[in-house]
Amino acid sequence: MSAPLIMIVEDEPTIASAVARRLTAEGYRAHAVGDGLAAVSAAAALQPDLILLDVMLPGIDGLEVCRRVQAERPVPVLMLTARDDETDKLIGLGVGADDYMTKPFSMRELVARVKALLRRVERAKQLDAPEVDHRPIRAGDLVIDRASRRVTRAGEEVHLTPTEFDLLVFLAESPRTVLTREKLLEHVWDWVDASGTRTVDSHIKAVRRKLGADLIRTVHGVGYAFEPNEEAQADG
Repeated sequence: MSAPLIMIVEDEPTIASAVARRLTAEGYRAHAVGDGLAAVSAAAALQPDLILLDVMLPGIDGLEVCRRVQAERPVPVLMLTARDDETDKLIGLGVGADDYMTKPFSMRELVARVKALLRRVERAKQLDAPEVDHRPIRAGDLVIDRASRRVTRAGEEVHLTPTEFDLLVFLAESPRTVLTREKLLEHVWDWVDASGTRTVDSHIKAVRRKLGADLIRTVHGVGYAFEPNEEAQADG
């Protein structure tokens, strides 16, 4: 079985080559492209297992690249942004990115994020196992279909990224239970440390923007709780 292929979309050659060398040293295959249009073509041709995607690119920006790539084939995307701007991150998450990192970043953390995303992809492939509970979760007008990985509210389908869906399911499976950011990072992102608590906050904001602010309660200084109008329950 060949090693996972990671496509690096970065217009700064020094950064692209450094990332490619580190990923190759970690046992991955790496392919770098330097502009947005080339990235869309390369993603279609190479079918990478994961994309590291800079936001600021010549041609078309990383947000448009992500939008076009995800429209063709779902693929994990880790956005790289030069600005620590919450709006940019929310937009990135909204067009299908699974995670983001702000430059400058450490190679160690980048590798950790890549490994976590790839582990989650493998875990998702195991969800067809007979012992996995696929019954829909219903909470008022919200329906979470775990089998098809679709979410509807008031009869309207809402598009969530894979990470947003996993986050919502984990919260909804334990309604009215406060889950810490660290617990959410461990389960949803497969991280073993608490270095990405702001990532959790940004994804919560994205889910609220899509589904409404009334479903997830913030417990300041601790984490979040799924608070449906009616008790969440599985069909059956």
